[in-house]
Amino acid sequence: MQQPAPDHKHLAKFLLGSATGFFIGTVQGVVQLLPPVRAWLDSVGSPISGPGHMIDPLAHVHINVVGGVVLMTMAVTYYLFPIVTGYPVWSRRLVHHSFWWTFIGVCGFYTTLLIFGIIEGNLLLTDPSAIPAVHRYYAPVLSAVATVMGIGFWVFFINVFMGAKSYLFRS
Repeated sequence: MQQPAPDHKHLAKFLLGSATGFFIGTVQGVVQLLPPVRAWLDSVGSPISGPGHMIDPLAHVHINVVGGVVLMTMAVTYYLFPIVTGYPVWSRRLVHHSFWWTFIGVCGFYTTLLIFGIIEGNLLLTDPSAIPAVHRYYAPVLSAVATVMGIGFWVFFINVFMGAKSYLFRS
């Protein structure tokens, strides 16, 4: 009797999230190389410092690396762990949590960097004295979304390490 195929549909959202991150990152990569956009970014500090640094490289790297590579790595780990160890992932519920916390966090992180980079970049060119009034919101907002993203990472780590513990200390 043939065994039913394992259910991996819960991992599809990781693949879709990864593809979305790579898509956004590649679109941004093309847009920020357009001569007027590149000139604006260079004028506001990209890629070295200032508001331009928030857009290129920080936002660009995070959407590609966390949104693209990390979500894919999570999917691959969740897929391969049961195959390699013969033990299921510790918690299917935590699989879902790790995706949503990470995905929402990276989207918020990316958006925060992009929005504050654009606002502060425009202020740098028009009214630099107004930057501190806007910048005071940057750290709390970025900290909040980074915390959400970090929760996703830690939920993933807990899920993998608890599964590894079950495998390593099996009776």
